[in-house]
Amino acid sequence: MKFRPLHDRVVVKRIDADTKTAGGIIIPDSAKEKPSQGEIVAVGPGGRDEAGKLIPIDLKVGDVVLFGKWSGTEVKIDGTDLLIMKESDILGVLEGQSAGKKAA
Repeated sequence: MKFRPLHDRVVVKRIDADTKTAGGIIIPDSAKEKPSQGEIVAVGPGGRDEAGKLIPIDLKVGDVVLFGKWSGTEVKIDGTDLLIMKESDILGVLEGQSAGKKAA
């Protein structure tokens, strides 16, 4: 199934947090926090201003972003856990990052 967000919404796939600390201690699943990093997998067309003019979204598919801890609505599409959130819930884009690399 394909999902296309409407207006100024984006679909984000969380990037899993490390399972070990810098010192090598393994973190159990029950103690892990939900990651606040994710990869954009779909982008809506943008919002509209008061005159009805389309304001495009500054994000694109593949961007790695940071978002607030409680941002978005969790959904499951085709067995994949995703978040749907407004563009304004995104705190910023991690430049030079790809989903395979994590920030240090």
